[in-house]
Amino acid sequence: MASAPEDPVLERYFKGHKAAITSVDFSPNGKQLATASWDTFLMLWNFRPQTRAFRYVGHKDVVTSVQFSPLGNLLASASRDRTVRLWTPDKRGKSSEFRAHTAPVRSVDFSADGQFLATASEDKSIKIWNMYRQRFLYSLYRHTHWVRCAKFSPDGRLIVSCSEDKTIKIWDTTSKQCVSNFTDSVGFANFVDFNPNGTCIASAGSDHTVKIWDIRVNKLLQHYQVHSCGVNCVSFHPSGNYLITASSDATLKILDLLEGRLIYTLQGHTGPVFTVSFSKGGELFSSGGADAQVLLWRTNFDELNCKDVIKRNLKRLHLDSPPHLLDIHPRIPHSHEEKIETVEINPKLEVMDLQTSTPPVVDVLSFDSTTRKETIFRKKMVMYFHGGCHMEYAM
Repeated sequence: MASAPEDPVLERYFKGHKAAITSVDFSPNGKQLATASWDTFLMLWNFRPQTRAFRYVGHKDVVTSVQFSPLGNLLASASRDRTVRLWTPDKRGKSSEFRAHTAPVRSVDFSADGQFLATASEDKSIKIWNMYRQRFLYSLYRHTHWVRCAKFSPDGRLIVSCSEDKTIKIWDTTSKQCVSNFTDSVGFANFVDFNPNGTCIASAGSDHTVKIWDIRVNKLLQHYQVHSCGVNCVSFHPSGNYLITASSDATLKILDLLEGRLIYTLQGHTGPVFTVSFSKGGELFSSGGADAQVLLWRTNFDELNCKDVIKRNLKRLHLDSPPHLLDIHPRIPHSHEEKIETVEINPKLEVMDLQTSTPPVVDVLSFDSTTRKETIFRKKMVMYFHGGCHMEYAM
C-alpha cells in the first residue's frame, strides 16, 4: 500500500560509491549532497537529474566523515589515513591536508560561524583548528579510549564528544576544560550531537539505545529502545521537534521528541545503516550504509512552516538568552519501548518509478598540497578501491 502524502517518501538513489557509505551532508543551499565512503573517495552529488557527480580522490584509506562549511565554500573530510582534508566543492576540487592526529580520524565538524573545525580521533584526542589561518589551535585530552565523534554547540561555546571509554563529555571552548561528564555502564555512544537550540544532546548507542540529555541540568530526558542493533548516527530536524536515527538493524527511525514516541520506521537499505542527515531546511533527509547506496528521502511529515521555530531557536543562541525548560517534552525522565502504532515504510514492497541516479562521474585528483602540483582534472576513473571491507568493522 502506498504511503499517505504526509509520510516520508524515498525520492531517489545515488549510485557511484564502491563500498559502504560512512557519512552524508547536505550543502547549505540544499542543492548538493556530499558523501564519504570506505572506498577512500568523497562524492559530490547534484540534485538536478543527470548532472555530473564529482568523485574526489586524495585520501589513502576509508573516509569516515564529511561536512560542508556553513557558507558551503569548503568540504572537510576525515579519514583512517590519519589526515583531515579541506576541499573546494567544485570541478577543480583543490584540497589542503591537515596532519596532527597520530591515529585514524573519526569525525569533522565546523562551528556555526565557520571559524573553527573540530576533529575527533582514535588517538583519544579532539583537535580544534582555525579555518581562516588553516592552522592547529589546541587539543582536548580527557578521554581514555578512541574518540568517535565531536560536535560544536550551535553557539560555539561548547563541544560534545563521545568515546569508547563509555563517556560523553561536554567541553567549554573558552576555558578548554571538560565541564560535564555522562557515563554509561552498558555501551558507548557512536555519535552525539546538539539539538538546534543547544540545550540538549542526543546520543546514538552501541547498546541499541538513543538517549536525550538536558545539558543545563545534566539529566537524562528521554531514553528510546527502538532498535535491535547498535545505533550509528542521529540527526535533529531543524525545528528540534524530531530526531532521525540510523542503525545496524538496517532501519531508520523517526522519533517525535515532543510526544516522546517513535512515529516512523523506514526500510530501504540492505544491511547496516551508518549515517543519516536532515537537509538544512528539514524538507529532505539522506541516508547511507553498508549497501553502498545513498538514499534521498522527502520528509513530508512536518509541512507546517517551521521557519518560526528555527528563528526562535536562533534567538536562543545569544548570550543573554534565558534557559527554556519547555524545549523538549516530557520534562521528566522516562523510558520508551517500541509500540505497534508506528508507521512502517518499506519502498521495496511498492512498485515505484524511482529516479535511480547514476550520473556521469568525473574524477578530481588532488595531490598533497605540499607537492605544490596543480590539481589534475580527468574524466576517466583513475583509481579503484579493491580492498576487502569487513562488515564487522565498527563504524
